[in-house]
Amino acid sequence: MLKNYFIYYRIRDGLDPDDAHASVKGMQAALERRTGVRGRLFSRFHEDATWMEVYESVEAPESFEQALREEIEHHRVDELVLPGSARHVECFIECV
Repeated sequence: MLKNYFIYYRIRDGLDPDDAHASVKGMQAALERRTGVRGRLFSRFHEDATWMEVYESVEAPESFEQALREEIEHHRVDELVLPGSARHVECFIECV
């Protein structure tokens, strides 16, 4: 069963958006090299400080989640998150 991950969070005030994007995109590129899962990055319409990472069709959830944790730490992505908030991870499967 393929799983799809939707991870949303608010970024800190005062961050350079280009630098923040580069950090997340770098993390996603490293994650793709390790797992074969390509990530996408979105920002909420009319609310640029809310971001969502999307990872679709994950075949090996346990190893993907481990690699994701390691790459988040390595690329210091948690430092982008607004203090007092968190990265919210939702996992969905397709209805068939």
